[in-house]
Amino acid sequence: MAFQTVRHCRLAARMLVCAVLVLPRISMGNDADPPPPAGSQAEQPQSLPQQSQQQESPPKKSKRTKPVKASPPVLPPPAEEPLESVLGVADAPRDYLSDKLVGFVASIDRFFADDRHYQETNGSVFQVDITRVTGYGGERRFVVAGRANVSLPIAEERLHLLLETDPDRNATVDPKQAQTQPLTQPRPTGTPKSYAAALRYAKAEAERWHFSADAGLKFQGLNTSPFVRTRASLARPAGDWRMKLAETLFWFNSTGAGESTQLDFERPISEPLLLRATSSATWLHDQQNFDMRQDLTLFHKLDDRAALLYQASVIGVSRPQAQVMDCVLLMAYRYRLHRQWMYFDLSPQLHFPRDRDFRSSPALSMRLEILFDETK
Repeated sequence: MAFQTVRHCRLAARMLVCAVLVLPRISMGNDADPPPPAGSQAEQPQSLPQQSQQQESPPKKSKRTKPVKASPPVLPPPAEEPLESVLGVADAPRDYLSDKLVGFVASIDRFFADDRHYQETNGSVFQVDITRVTGYGGERRFVVAGRANVSLPIAEERLHLLLETDPDRNATVDPKQAQTQPLTQPRPTGTPKSYAAALRYAKAEAERWHFSADAGLKFQGLNTSPFVRTRASLARPAGDWRMKLAETLFWFNSTGAGESTQLDFERPISEPLLLRATSSATWLHDQQNFDMRQDLTLFHKLDDRAALLYQASVIGVSRPQAQVMDCVLLMAYRYRLHRQWMYFDLSPQLHFPRDRDFRSSPALSMRLEILFDETK
């Protein structure tokens, strides 16, 4: 018994010594081990999202870079020709003078309510004249005339409604020039002989050309008859002058077919002065006759309310032979009575008619005009 006890004690002592010697070595071996490399199993949970994103995204195709083309060398602009440079410098003052001339002429025609302004306006114009002429070719009564050019807000404002008195007379004689012509057939009353309503189509390009075509009905008592009318005008600068050509074709049952041509040369002498030379001729098919007229007019704008007009005219016909029928010298004073729509004209005239052997025959024209203008 004693022998076995001693034997067990020795075995236990040996095991204790082995444990004391082996355990320090194992702990030192664990501390000396290097850290696991990146991508090892210890870091796999953190890198899983990146791997899943890389697996989900399709593989990118490698792009082949295109060769860059060399840009052509930049050449200096060609030298400007001497003539072109001179013309370019001259265009600016010419355009300025042309615009200034057009604006001044338009303001004169608008102030005097000229037929050119009435025919070519793109706005609405309403005009009523009460005129009395005493002396040569005059009547001892007041003559009433009126016309309206109403712009309709359809078709880009190219359609107009026209209302006027004595349309066949207006086609052959400018209403503003009628005061210088003797009335060969006096009216029994001062009221118009006929009335008309028409629809107009108009097209224009900023003070260069204008075209219009009219179709309407003329009312005279109980009689009604159609009429047609078309007009075209073209304006061009000619140095310091401005040339304007207007052509009108018409047909009325009273006068038949006819044609009228008017040529204007205009030049501003200074800011308040405008010189205009007008040549006009009207052909009537039924009469086979030309009515011809030559006017030399000087406009003098005094201020915003008043202006003067000086005119020398020669009136002639072609049948039975080409001859002068009348020569006229006149001065017209136009004054704006009230705002922008009431005017008064006073025009002393001196006629030299053929039927009086060209002896001087004085006349005096007075006119009250109501004018509503909606020019744009």
